[in-house]
Amino acid sequence: MNREHFFKDRRLPFAEGRYSQSSRKSFKPHLHQAFSVGAVETGEVRYQVQEESTSLVPGALALINPDTLHSCNCEERCQRSYYMLYLDIDWCLEIQKSLWHIDSFVPVTTICLVDDLLYQRYTAIMECLMDEQVHLLKKEQELAKLLADIFSRACKPYQECVNPPEQIERFKSLLSQNLEQDLSLNTFAVQLEANLYTLLRQFKVSQGITPHAYRMNCRIELARQFLQQGKDIGDTALECGFFDQSHFHRTFKAMTTVTPQQYRVNFIQ
Repeated sequence: MNREHFFKDRRLPFAEGRYSQSSRKSFKPHLHQAFSVGAVETGEVRYQVQEESTSLVPGALALINPDTLHSCNCEERCQRSYYMLYLDIDWCLEIQKSLWHIDSFVPVTTICLVDDLLYQRYTAIMECLMDEQVHLLKKEQELAKLLADIFSRACKPYQECVNPPEQIERFKSLLSQNLEQDLSLNTFAVQLEANLYTLLRQFKVSQGITPHAYRMNCRIELARQFLQQGKDIGDTALECGFFDQSHFHRTFKAMTTVTPQQYRVNFIQ
């Protein structure tokens, strides 16, 4: 049975996704203003971009530059399941600026990347974007890293952008504050007056973990303080920025090997 699902988080306005399951629909050649990345989950399709065409199967990513005529259809209307991701060009440019010294969007030079690991990352990120119980910071940083890797492989080389990580300590401070809020990277970008995607890469290099992982550790440290004070587990979960008590339970146990209740009981007199 054909199922169509379109998704877009208003807090991440630069990205729109589509998941089509068991579809036999055929597309006329068309174009998008966005930069598009697609992948087939099941089935095989004939993928054409202007005069170039190839067979698209699981394990490959379709790359489509903005305003480029293309189509992607099954042979003889057999069914396929696929993902599509449409990304705002200005956002893509910010990702590219974190890699190279450029002023305008650099188009990809290939219509397809065949790489099982990259494909698996893409499908995992698409599922992540559809999951309402995943923090914005994790969604955006994973998406940014994926696109940086795609652009690094599919664009012509430019002078690499290497900026000193002077704002890492300030970034760490911001990540440790307002933990009850689900914040996007753009929130930090405004405060830091910086290209967050450059800082995203620099943070991982200097700290060994991603900003989202750092912020989650800050949440757990704050939760430990609250639980030591005997605070209610449900209230602790919400005040530390977890979606619900079960989310808190899973994360706390993963980081401490014990449940919040098992930890809290040690401090109750």
